[in-house]
Amino acid sequence: MSDAAPRSPALRFAPELLLAARGAGDGIAAAIFDVDGVLTDGRIYLGEAGEIFKAFSTLDGQGMKLLAEAGIVPIVVSGRDSPAVRRRMSDLGVGHAAYGAADKMAAAAPLVAALGVGWDRVAAIGDDWPDLPILQRAAFSCAPPHAHVEVRAVVDHVTAAAAGFGAAREFCDLLLVAAGRYAGLLRAPQYARDGSR
Repeated sequence: MSDAAPRSPALRFAPELLLAARGAGDGIAAAIFDVDGVLTDGRIYLGEAGEIFKAFSTLDGQGMKLLAEAGIVPIVVSGRDSPAVRRRMSDLGVGHAAYGAADKMAAAAPLVAALGVGWDRVAAIGDDWPDLPILQRAAFSCAPPHAHVEVRAVVDHVTAAAAGFGAAREFCDLLLVAAGRYAGLLRAPQYARDGSR
């Protein structure tokens, strides 16, 4: 074990933003993610046989894993269904998801209810009109910078990072800092500079 002092986080958020991101009661317990325009850059690649592929950020994936490690359940609610999305969510261990949801609130409500938490303990990130009901119901909401203007008008925070390029990770990091879990996770052996806590 090293005698070096534990690494202090470099990441900072404004105090008022952290207060908003804490949620109610025992804090945020679940985080809802849209896929197209949040976990991806929003572009859909189509070939003659249909959708070919999607590009996901490894930063976002690690953020979702860290949320789960901190006890905040990641939930995915997507308006589209594709093998690529299902594969990525499976790889990340995301077990709470709704795909091909025409009514995202109707799809999200039973997923939240199954966790036994109220909406005052739910955060969400989305980018377009179908996400509005969830974003307005959640205790804390985010959008990427290129989200539709109506979405940016109602959310608590617009990320600096773009969709598909770390926007979801910024959302995750914000929730982790607000919950007081970020620094502890950063000091875990697998992330610590010297392999110690």
